[in-house]
Amino acid sequence: MKTGALLATALAMISGSALAADLPVKAAKAPPPAAFDPWDIAFGSAIMNDYIFRGVTQSNHKPSVAAYFEPRYNVTKDLQLYVGLSGESISFTNRPAAEIDIYGGIRPTFGAFAFDIGVWGYLYPGGTCYYGAANAFNGGLTDSAGRPLSAECLANAVPNANTMKKDVSFVEVYGKVNYTINDSFSVGATEFYSPNFLNSGAWGNYASITGKYTAPSTVFGSSGVGMYVSGEFGRQWFGTTDSFYGTATFPNGIHYADYYTWNIGIGFTYKVFTLDLRYSDTDLNKGNCSVFTGAFNASVGTSPITGINPGGNSSNWCGAAGIVKLSADLTAVTNLK
Repeated sequence: MKTGALLATALAMISGSALAADLPVKAAKAPPPAAFDPWDIAFGSAIMNDYIFRGVTQSNHKPSVAAYFEPRYNVTKDLQLYVGLSGESISFTNRPAAEIDIYGGIRPTFGAFAFDIGVWGYLYPGGTCYYGAANAFNGGLTDSAGRPLSAECLANAVPNANTMKKDVSFVEVYGKVNYTINDSFSVGATEFYSPNFLNSGAWGNYASITGKYTAPSTVFGSSGVGMYVSGEFGRQWFGTTDSFYGTATFPNGIHYADYYTWNIGIGFTYKVFTLDLRYSDTDLNKGNCSVFTGAFNASVGTSPITGINPGGNSSNWCGAAGIVKLSADLTAVTNLK
């Protein structure tokens, strides 16, 4: 009897275990998906040995610092609205305090295509009028207060007689597109237009093509260092300036020389930092460069005299340059959470 009872009990335990194994197991409750936060802020700063803009130095080939602040609103994962404020240290003939940029736009993405469309304002506060002696024949012109321009500006004339208005602020509208071919390669195009480039009275149009190669993350092992190679080839076109920049041959204004510009460089990234080493150049000769930039240190009489360069001034502000730039770029969502 005892043996039979033990056998029955064992069979019952085995049967109960089998039934329990067949019962459905209640899955652990998955955590709710993270809430979509549409707001973000990008910001950063940079230091460089030369501030080059479309092939032309803005800092007299001297070091420059820059910083920016850009709030963003992501309508969806493929549509972003943004505004921004940035500043760079510069060295212009009219001696403004800095370049201050105010901009905003929209960045839609369609598959591998990323667009950026917006408006960019370049402000140069604190400038002083410089009116070269070579243009003193325009002394009949007056400023907004009715004072002769020659009297207002000649007191600030530079030895080479180059010319620049007190305020050269201007606005551009722009469009950019970037196409991602794969994880390593991307190509793009840009278009910028201003009805009054550098407040000169001349319209300006800039277009370029771009390319970038990003090395695989395994190139530097597990160090976290990334690398890329990028380049750009563009052309800047101009209209005719107002009479402030006129010459004896063209008293009503001059047509700035159109030019090509290009750059190529290699960059290294680590966390939020980027070190970019770049070569930049243009096909502007030194005489046309002097006219376009109004460089305060242009040499006199070393370039051929032309209709837009009656003094034969020569400037190296538009020539070949090497750029070393160290920057840090962060976003609130990625780096501050």
